[in-house]
Amino acid sequence: MDTDLLPSELLPEDEDHLRHAFRLAGEARARGDRPFSAVIVAEDGTILAEGLSTQGSGGGGTLAHSEMNACQAVIAAGVPRPRLRRATIYSSGEPCAMCASAIFYTGIGRVVYGLSAAAILHLRNAQPHTAGLSLSCRAVLAAAAEPVEVVGPALEAEGAVPHEGYWIQGAA
Repeated sequence: MDTDLLPSELLPEDEDHLRHAFRLAGEARARGDRPFSAVIVAEDGTILAEGLSTQGSGGGGTLAHSEMNACQAVIAAGVPRPRLRRATIYSSGEPCAMCASAIFYTGIGRVVYGLSAAAILHLRNAQPHTAGLSLSCRAVLAAAAEPVEVVGPALEAEGAVPHEGYWIQGAA
């Protein structure tokens, strides 16, 4: 598996929150959506928002991505930007370029993700016409006006569990 993670970057609490995101990804799948989720956690460990994929039940589209759902929820909750700047979003899979941009514009200061984009494409058996943008979360956020820390991929074997058998069922 692809890994550019230094072991010291992943904290014990990161592992716990990332595993929570993996469980939520399983819940998204169980309800008929794609197996992805995101959890926004404050610096003190308080969960500020959760977002599950709604690509299925919600009809798909850009706002159906789990990170977009979590960002919308935290904005709707009125969480102040200074608190978001010190928050972390835990994503079951590497945020796409659109979601990485949304994370920046929401004001979240740190991203920790499970499955790499390459691992997701492999699980999906993606073809050139279904692969999407090849711009990594890290590359998008490296261009941000304010720094956003990116940690991942991490715990990829665990992150792959909600995907087992899903993509062979004809899901695009």
